[in-house]
Amino acid sequence: MNTDLDELYRKYAPDVFRFALYLSGERSDAEDITSETFVRVWTSDTPIELATVRGYLFTIARNLFLQSRRTTARTVALGESLRATRASPHEETEQRDELTAVMACLRTLPEIDRAAVVMRAEYDMPYEEIAAALGISVSAAKVKVHRARLALAGFRTGVSQ
Repeated sequence: MNTDLDELYRKYAPDVFRFALYLSGERSDAEDITSETFVRVWTSDTPIELATVRGYLFTIARNLFLQSRRTTARTVALGESLRATRASPHEETEQRDELTAVMACLRTLPEIDRAAVVMRAEYDMPYEEIAAALGISVSAAKVKVHRARLALAGFRTGVSQ
């Protein structure tokens, strides 16, 4: 099991971390959620199905996020640590401002909508896995992703939703 868990961690920890970061907006919270997710997998008696392991990990991470949100009701600004490429200082400022604006818009969405759109857009998860991870129907998952995308598109173009 150690080797399997090591492989799972190496393969999925970056995705779980990014997902947790999108949900929480705070690097330290995302790190905590990621580590706790894998501790829960390690200590669980439930067998892991490799076909749906990413959805299973995201479900655990989301539940941990919701649990932490219930205990602390705080809003946290996202830092600059997500920059991926080197650009000119002007381009970096524009990218940072756009990322900050998109993350702010994401935080205005209901948590379940935010989780659904991140799973679909960032991880290209099938709607069936999204539905299973969120405990909703496939059609509800599609509607949540669609509405979240419309809200984000409206926000980027300056149209209020």
